[in-house]
Amino acid sequence: MGSNFTVIYDACVLYPAPLRDLLMRLALTDLYRARWTDMIHDEWTRNVLKQRPDLKAEDLERTRSLMTGMLWPPPFTAAPT
Repeated sequence: MGSNFTVIYDACVLYPAPLRDLLMRLALTDLYRARWTDMIHDEWTRNVLKQRPDLKAEDLERTRSLMTGMLWPPPFTAAPT
């Protein structure tokens, strides 16, 4: 049975990686439904690349795909207008 609670993950909790890992693990427990937008994904990946020039955009795209693939229903929500 899924949770009645929905949590929006903002970019500030998706980067740093240890916090992102913890929150993704918690989302798998069905304590709540994790959600984010494409804009949020773009923001955290852009900030990682600024701080970590040794990483490649392709690596972060893989992380992004894994995050999205591990949750059902898909974790995307519409960005506010």
